[in-house]
Amino acid sequence: MGRIFEVRKATMFARWDKMAKQFTRIAKDIAIAVKASGPSPDSNPALRRAIQNARACNMPKEKVESAIKRASGQTEINYQVNVYEGYAPHGVPVMVESATDNPTRTVSNLRRTFKEHGGNLGASGSVAFLFKQMGVFRLNPEGVDLDELELDLIDHGLEEMGESTGEKGEKIIVARCLFKNFGHLQAALEARKVTPISSTSEYVPETFSELPNDHATEVLKMIDAIEQDDDVQHVFHNLK
Repeated sequence: MGRIFEVRKATMFARWDKMAKQFTRIAKDIAIAVKASGPSPDSNPALRRAIQNARACNMPKEKVESAIKRASGQTEINYQVNVYEGYAPHGVPVMVESATDNPTRTVSNLRRTFKEHGGNLGASGSVAFLFKQMGVFRLNPEGVDLDELELDLIDHGLEEMGESTGEKGEKIIVARCLFKNFGHLQAALEARKVTPISSTSEYVPETFSELPNDHATEVLKMIDAIEQDDDVQHVFHNLK
């Protein structure tokens, strides 16, 4: 069928693979939220956030509903959320957030991946002090007065707000708060009829590492390998 077909096929497969990983991660977020606070989004802020994230990545509604039903049953896998810390090559600190039904398997896989790429998995607290945990909301700027909303939300835990660019090049508003204020800021946004496109918990570095391109490539190669693990939800680092 020619080279054009092969290029398109590779692109389509890469996109489908990325979507499959996103759907798996969101399904785990839904399961964890339902187990913690029940299957009703009206009374479960974490579940509302997970559903918003599902919509943002075009996860089919039936898959979302199926994930909620499975999580409400007695046979659903019980996921544990764990955060692991370590160093990538050249001393770059890394935080790995996982959702797993088998922590022993997860830590073994991570230790092997770190080692194979010239890094090392550290003890709890080894790099956490270099990051701060933040709640991050991504908002549609349409109809939003940025300055007015920012002033309105400061009393509800808002740390910073500004314009940014989404994955598809679209303009978005990013609002950040300390993680302890995640629920407060979500409630304040909902009270003002502002529905986030998506929201996440992120470990934001206090400072950044600047490396030569070849060193940075080694770090990113390790990050990519970690992200291939089905137990891994998010990976954070301070590489600039």
